[in-house]
Amino acid sequence: MSDSLRARIEQYYATVPLLFSEAEEFGPLRLFVRRKPGAPYYGGPSHAQPTAGGASAVTAADIARVRARQRELGVPEAFEWLAEVAPRLRSGVEVAGLPVAERPLMVLDPHHQLQPQPLPEGVTLRALTADDPVLPAALALPRLAFAKEGTAVGPAGRKELSEVAGELTENGTVATVRPTIRAGHKTLVAALAPDGTPLAVGHYHPANATTEIGGIGTLPTARRQGLAAAVTAALAAHARDHGVNTVFLAYAEDAVARIYSRLGFRPAGSTLLIANQPARS
Repeated sequence: MSDSLRARIEQYYATVPLLFSEAEEFGPLRLFVRRKPGAPYYGGPSHAQPTAGGASAVTAADIARVRARQRELGVPEAFEWLAEVAPRLRSGVEVAGLPVAERPLMVLDPHHQLQPQPLPEGVTLRALTADDPVLPAALALPRLAFAKEGTAVGPAGRKELSEVAGELTENGTVATVRPTIRAGHKTLVAALAPDGTPLAVGHYHPANATTEIGGIGTLPTARRQGLAAAVTAALAAHARDHGVNTVFLAYAEDAVARIYSRLGFRPAGSTLLIANQPARS
């Protein structure tokens, strides 16, 4: 990865959460705190007070302070950071007893011509508006998609999707997301069944002509039909059409990486580290 690309990705991770949360500083560490309903954020290296050697000055006490604040807030004691930016932070987090997962990054080849991916008969793709009637179910889908690891067909389907959509509507999550879509801070693309049920979804949050594609999930009953690849390609194309020059993503499984490779993504030579964090959606 070139220094300029790494800098763009690092800056992206430092700024995008601020669209949806506030930053609390703990010396060399920072905690993003969400003030409205939605998936909680995480702690990581502070960009307000950079330390020489990539967070080399982080101590066990610093990590403990962030975790204490997370417990106070009732959110997961989770950390996330770009490995190359803070190479020594991992050992401190692991010593604290938190498991660390690696998520290699891939970047879309800027010269690659994206092609629409095939869809099952009757299935359509749509970028959702803030007032789209599909929005509650689209926001609910990742909870079912990421409930268990793997990509095998599962039992969760329309009934479970409707139940979670109702929960997210009732607790205010859907209402919180609507303004972010209107403002252009979040784009959701869904693959829709003929009856309008979202079968797969994904999103991106653009910042400074850079974005990470994330939350690519398929309803367990609708897996193994190429829906995730179609949504990924549609998100990347939408981002490019709206002024994004750098499109990247993270992956957890080699089988998924092969799909991204066929779409034009290439290894970025950088790794996202996630500690004790639920599936990112």
